[in-house]
Amino acid sequence: MMAPNEGVPPAATAGGAAAVAEPAAAPPRRRGRGRGRLTPPSWTAAAFLLPALLLLGFLVVYPIVYSVIRSFFDAQGDSFAGVDNYTGVFQGHDNLVAVRNTAIWVVVAPTVVTIVGLLFAVLTERVRWSTAFKMVVFMPMAISFLASGVIFRLVYQQDPDKGVANAAMVAVHDMFRSGTTYPGAGPRSGGNQPVRDEGGAVVTAGTFSAGQSALVPLLKVKPEYLPEDAAPAAPAPKAAPGQLTGTVWFDFTKGGGGAPNAPNAGESGLPGLKVEAVRGGKVVAKATTRADGTFTLKKVPPGPVAVRLPKANFTAAYGGAEWLGGTLITPAIIGSYLWVWSGFAMVLIAAGLAAIPRDALEAARVDGATEWQVFRRVTIPLLAPVLVVVLVTLVINVLKVFDLVFVIGGGDPDAGVLALRMWTETFGGGDDPGAGSAIAVLLFLLVLPAMLFNIRRLRQERE
Repeated sequence: MMAPNEGVPPAATAGGAAAVAEPAAAPPRRRGRGRGRLTPPSWTAAAFLLPALLLLGFLVVYPIVYSVIRSFFDAQGDSFAGVDNYTGVFQGHDNLVAVRNTAIWVVVAPTVVTIVGLLFAVLTERVRWSTAFKMVVFMPMAISFLASGVIFRLVYQQDPDKGVANAAMVAVHDMFRSGTTYPGAGPRSGGNQPVRDEGGAVVTAGTFSAGQSALVPLLKVKPEYLPEDAAPAAPAPKAAPGQLTGTVWFDFTKGGGGAPNAPNAGESGLPGLKVEAVRGGKVVAKATTRADGTFTLKKVPPGPVAVRLPKANFTAAYGGAEWLGGTLITPAIIGSYLWVWSGFAMVLIAAGLAAIPRDALEAARVDGATEWQVFRRVTIPLLAPVLVVVLVTLVINVLKVFDLVFVIGGGDPDAGVLALRMWTETFGGGDDPGAGSAIAVLLFLLVLPAMLFNIRRLRQERE
């Protein structure tokens, strides 16, 4: 006979239910030396990073430390100057202009570039040739700031025959307000002349009435200002009742000869001049000279009137704006910066647009939102992180702008910024490395918060 528990596994429970015994844990496996490690030891990574760290320290850390120390010494580096170099940044006309211009750059340039990049990115989503457009807009990024400065130095030339900007302005101006001018022209000097100079205008010495003719001879007309359609001067046509006629001409005969104050053979009429009939300081009739210099004033009221050629006839023709001087030089340089960096902003913002869920946009449209409402209340909030990164990156770049200001401004103090003042004080004739180092440290302190903000934002997005 078998015992009661004979044949029952040792692990059987009192209730008769059998439990499967868990296998005993295997003893820890002894790893061979150098085996089983998925990553190299930290000292290996440090050894590979050491050359880069040394180079980085030599090129970045050492200049920063040296600049901070040097900023507390005078120009020669012998005497301790304290904070005088830092307070000097905000003293003197050129330094104050540089501080003002830097503030304008920081506020205006990144904002305008971001807005233009946003518009380009949004609008190019709706055209079939968006890739070609983006390539053209981004192409200036391949050009150095030095070359861009040379290009815009030519664009902003004052002479409309050389500068593209003024050529376009003159063309638009002449479309709406055309006219021929003769700068420097005027009457013959001396007494007893038929016309005289009156505050830049030319006025007849005597008065005329309707039905009469007036002769207005002029001298000092430069050949380059004579229009191609100028014809030989002709006698004044016969005046009809209520009309006053006359001739304005260049009273000079080539080779000499001819009677003064009368149209002679070979003398040129002056077309395009504005002519006025004046009585008591009020203009009562107007006309414009023809190709042969003749004019007809119609509806002249009874009574004596004087014939006047307004001052505008003798001022220089419109030549566009003075881009590289005075008030416009900083906006002009910011315009060139926009040309270079708008492609950068467009590409980053376009990448952010591509990541926006289309379901959110379509849901807003289905709910009845207009395109402007979709853009303002859906697209912009979803793009906010990208826009902030672009804006902060441009602020960092703007604080360091130097090439464009140096090349386009040509050393004009009205265009100066802090980065240019730093170079001028140290290497550009100022011979004061202490002051230059102080400006460099100030720029570093201004850039540092923006850099830290950008790094923090990128880390948050990555997490």
